[in-house]
Amino acid sequence: MKDTIDLTTGYPLKKILLFSLPLVGGSLFQQLYNFIDTMIVGRLIGIDALAAVGAYYPLSFLILGFVQGSCVGFSIPLAQSVGSKSERDIKDYLVNAVWLCLVVAIILTPLMMIFAHSILQGLNTPHEIIKLATTFTVVSFAGIPANILYNYSANALRAFGDSTRPFYFLISSLVLNIILALIFIEVFHFGIAGVALATVISEFFSGMLNVIWLIYSGHFIKVRWHDFNFSLHHISRMCIIGFPMGFEYSISAIGAVVMQDAINLLGTAAVAGQSAGEKIRQLFTLPAESVGMAIATYMAQNYGAKKIDRIKKGILQGSLIQLIYSLTAFVLVMVFKKLLISAVLGTTSGVVYNKADQYLTIISFFFIIHGLLMIFRNTLQGLGHSIYAIFSGFGELIGRSIGGILSITSMGYIAICYSNQIAWGLSLLYCMFIMFRLFKTDNQLKNK
Repeated sequence: MKDTIDLTTGYPLKKILLFSLPLVGGSLFQQLYNFIDTMIVGRLIGIDALAAVGAYYPLSFLILGFVQGSCVGFSIPLAQSVGSKSERDIKDYLVNAVWLCLVVAIILTPLMMIFAHSILQGLNTPHEIIKLATTFTVVSFAGIPANILYNYSANALRAFGDSTRPFYFLISSLVLNIILALIFIEVFHFGIAGVALATVISEFFSGMLNVIWLIYSGHFIKVRWHDFNFSLHHISRMCIIGFPMGFEYSISAIGAVVMQDAINLLGTAAVAGQSAGEKIRQLFTLPAESVGMAIATYMAQNYGAKKIDRIKKGILQGSLIQLIYSLTAFVLVMVFKKLLISAVLGTTSGVVYNKADQYLTIISFFFIIHGLLMIFRNTLQGLGHSIYAIFSGFGELIGRSIGGILSITSMGYIAICYSNQIAWGLSLLYCMFIMFRLFKTDNQLKNK
């Protein structure tokens, strides 16, 4: 099939790039939407609403990050089965992922909706935005099932080597998202709740398109009703890989929660400025994360096919891609940062603008650390060593916690500007150490 890529053959650099391009495109469109969404919130609803969305971000990182990481992990055994061409295992992993995702959605959704307000209060969310932040958070968490549907279905398609179709469906959903957000705000006057509701609906729409294509396209393994058998072995395998990856996201997110608590104590101007800068930062670093996602699938397929030389080449050539991209992204930030910040905030001066500028300028110098982290961490995950990868989250927890503590004890806002870089650096050192150690101690890796 022309939309699928066999990552176990051909020149690794070319295959990684081809597989990554739709993922990068999807990330850019996703962040373009987030950027437009931020503009819509900041200009049509107000700065307080923008700060409320910023207050929600670490919770999104914590909970939806767990969902995203777990769904990526659930798809790793599927990708390994695709690499080994085991049709029986492919069917069993697809079927049992359905049951697993349902259980996660049923447990997680009501819990997060019930405790959203209490968590925001515990994070010292400023009084003037707590109501807006709670509304946005509750509606967003009501959409956890839609988020699970989208994330697993997209990763299942990618496990087969199809990164193109999820990209097309994502673009469609993002267009729908923007249209719905404008309608909900301008026509129905839903305010900040309308923005969150638009995102939930668009995620469900994109997820359903993925599922329909997976089932009815005729290009993948046919799963029939009699194949829907419960397999403890396959569910256990997905849990062993998936949940540690989810917890790794969440552990690193706890550091973001600590940092957000510190930012909240610095006041609404700091919250809004960092939120604007962070939204722009994500616009530039998510493509690097997309390359990391491609690396995870690449490693999983080649590990399943027992092609260890291609794994080593993939690490080196993936790192080269990240180096080139990081330098390009830095230049683009320096050239366009004033335009981007003013587009978000609607102003080119003031305290909030200056804080956004400071945050973005400092963090852009360190994009390469983030890019390399995506290569080494996703290599560990693609090989099925998500238990090791989970501990890399502690590096991010420690780094962001250090930044948060320093910001409220001595350094102020400047410490916030360096928190992510410290987090990335600590995690990268850990992942590199573990990866080099595995090449010396893992029997399947060292004997090839």
